[in-house]
Amino acid sequence: MSVLKTSLRNFFAHKGRMALSAVAVLLSVAFVCGTLVFTDTMNTTFDKLFQATSSDVTVSAKGSSDSGETTSRTGRPPVMPASVLGEVRSVRGVKSAEGTVFSTSVTVIDAKRDKLSPTSGAPTIVGSWNRNDARTMKITSGAAPKGPDQVMVDADTADKHHLELGDDIGMISVVGTRHARVSGIAAFQVTNPGAAIFYLDTKTAQQTLVGRTGVYTDVNVTAAKGVSDDQLKKNVAAALGRGYKVQTAKEVADANQKSVESFLNVMKYAMLGFAGIAFLVGIFLIINTFSMLVAQRTREIGLMRAIGSSRGQVNRSVLVEALLLGVIGSVLGVGAGVGIAVGLMKLMGNMGMHLSTDDLTVAWTTPVVGLVLGVVVTVLAAYLPARRAGKISPMAALRDAGTPADVRSGVVRAVIGLVLTGAGGFSLYVAAGADKAKAGSGWLGLGVVLTLIGFVVIGPLLAGGLVRVLGMVLLRIFGPVGRMAERNALRNPRRTGATGAALMIGLALVACLSVVGSSMVASATDQLDKTVGTDFIIQPDNAQLITPQAVKLIKETPDLARVTEYRPTTADFTTPDGKTLRDTDITAADPSYASDLRKKTVAGNLADAYRPDSMSVHEKFAQAHDIHLGSKITVAFKDGATAHLTVRAITSSDDVIDQGAKYTSIATLAKYVPAGRMPLDELVFATAKDGQQAAAYKALKSELHDGYPQLTVRDQTDYKKALKDQIGQLLNMIYGLLALAIIVAVLGVVNTLALSVVERTREIGLMRAIGLSRRQLRRMIRLESVVIAVFGALLGLGLGMGWGATAQKLLALQGLKILDIPWPTIIAVFVGSAFVGLFAALVPAFRAGRMNVLNAIATE
Repeated sequence: MSVLKTSLRNFFAHKGRMALSAVAVLLSVAFVCGTLVFTDTMNTTFDKLFQATSSDVTVSAKGSSDSGETTSRTGRPPVMPASVLGEVRSVRGVKSAEGTVFSTSVTVIDAKRDKLSPTSGAPTIVGSWNRNDARTMKITSGAAPKGPDQVMVDADTADKHHLELGDDIGMISVVGTRHARVSGIAAFQVTNPGAAIFYLDTKTAQQTLVGRTGVYTDVNVTAAKGVSDDQLKKNVAAALGRGYKVQTAKEVADANQKSVESFLNVMKYAMLGFAGIAFLVGIFLIINTFSMLVAQRTREIGLMRAIGSSRGQVNRSVLVEALLLGVIGSVLGVGAGVGIAVGLMKLMGNMGMHLSTDDLTVAWTTPVVGLVLGVVVTVLAAYLPARRAGKISPMAALRDAGTPADVRSGVVRAVIGLVLTGAGGFSLYVAAGADKAKAGSGWLGLGVVLTLIGFVVIGPLLAGGLVRVLGMVLLRIFGPVGRMAERNALRNPRRTGATGAALMIGLALVACLSVVGSSMVASATDQLDKTVGTDFIIQPDNAQLITPQAVKLIKETPDLARVTEYRPTTADFTTPDGKTLRDTDITAADPSYASDLRKKTVAGNLADAYRPDSMSVHEKFAQAHDIHLGSKITVAFKDGATAHLTVRAITSSDDVIDQGAKYTSIATLAKYVPAGRMPLDELVFATAKDGQQAAAYKALKSELHDGYPQLTVRDQTDYKKALKDQIGQLLNMIYGLLALAIIVAVLGVVNTLALSVVERTREIGLMRAIGLSRRQLRRMIRLESVVIAVFGALLGLGLGMGWGATAQKLLALQGLKILDIPWPTIIAVFVGSAFVGLFAALVPAFRAGRMNVLNAIATE
């Protein structure tokens, strides 16, 4: 009980000093709990949606995916004859059945030709209004669609795009463009995560999406009373045979959930990874806090030991304080985590993904995980200071506060740090020289971990050298105040090293990702300059393909010298070594593609691959399957016949663009695949006549915007910018998540300075008594903070650039061969670190300046 009382007294006596450490625990736990609550809520939202929209049993056309998506290479959804509906209705156990048609391969535009598609990546769905939809949708205004000139829209899309009854809407599919007027608006009875849904009557949907009536994509089946979904599925499957996909409501919901699960898991584990980084940074803050508190209480602990307290009791006293800190920080963090989850839901709402707080899901495991994680991390972080406190002898009560550094442990630490850093450096060297990316990535990961730990362990040794150099460069110009700031930073290298290491971790990751991102952009840009021989690239900005009508319009655009079509598809390959490779990619293109993309060949001429019954493969594929020029490959095209194609060219496997592609001509593909099943173009390349690039660019943009707004025309400059923006957006998101770790690191600097000021109270009083002004005192503390922050930045940026340069060597194995150091970003981060130091010193410097001189001198 006396240990608990002592711990409580010390904890509340230093509650101000504990606050920043508690904030670090709070932020880390909040991020973990917020991530879990947010992803659980998304799962709940999708579960409710999929369960509500699934009929008891669903019959789908052969070729449809398990989750019901309808996108295909032909642009049309897989369909089945309307006669299936009659067969299903006659099956035992069926109460009712209804045929439906829907597709996600559609672009919808308003009267101004602006797209109505979601910006969140959710699908645009056009389908027939049916009784199953009527269960989950409520018509709030107007009426359901009747006839070819009517369409009903979901309420969320109508609100977002300000659609009203009577407004014109255009639906662009592979069949063509159909215009209709809004006849009704329907609201979801469950949360809509962001899909845009448009309803037509059944006949109009068939004509718009498939091009003919008498077909369905699905048949929704309702079970008769007393018949289970599983039994109904068996009955329907037995009646229809193997040519159809038959699923229960649970199977459809599970398949749909699985289709979004990968996205949710990537988001979940990425965010938890950043929370882990914040925890790691928080460990340094907690270690520093308790180390300084123990040092300041040396005399007090010595007296406790002198009057009979055992080493274990002192140790437990400090750990109980850590336990209290962990519990308080974790409890507050769990509450803050729910707030973060709600904030993320609002943010996703602004991006177009609607998540209702009515579905907010806080599983019992979430607060448990947050509490256990926060408490365990805090107590483990405080163990070393607690152990150090237990070693204080009773004689320490007779000395001044503070204990001399353990020279022997410092030497051992330096040796261990050097060994770890050397081992990490060797791992990075091996990674950089690896022949295969997979093997090199393992060495890279090991090198990152070892060098990071090594730099943390060796931090005090590095602090002693780097701070002196920084002192000469940055601090000496401030005269005696600068020299005092330098000596304060050098007074306890272990503390300076730990504080700088907290900032180092976040900045190392920023520097590494900056180098990797910049190198990727530079390498891809260089590849575009060297290999792309066309002026314009036309591609859809969604999952839709390019329709034959759009290709015809492109070819009719004036000032174009040539247009190249590009149609990826899949086939089953049987190679010369006797192996059969299922669902292997092969790209059909016009012969002019050999000029549009200057692929390096290691054997043969790429133009020959576009001859009749010919193809090309890449070098690694050829080596793996004993393929040479003249080899025959049996290619069984999907939805087509089997061809025996001759290999006329072998391309390099090192290219970035179209890496690993195998080519044949569109004419060869058309020979074996019926016209109605031919895949559509994924891309179209256009080359202008000499000197007519500007006119052709303008004409293409104008023609396609009016007729096909889903297509984007880019010249090489546009394409490079799009690539840079895409990588930049990803990096900005990562930087935003890393900001959490940097905020915790800044709290560590603030806490270190605040405790350092308390530790030096008497010293500060004496300096003030002999003439140091308040302004000079505050400047000294600010300069000390700046040098600690800059020290951490130097370590982090140097380490991160080393990681990034090694990672680029592995990327070079994939064709990204240019190392580009983003010096503006590196310099900006370095300068920003100095400002971080200034900001962190504001409160400690202000408090130091307000000290009463006499009281400070009298402090024991």
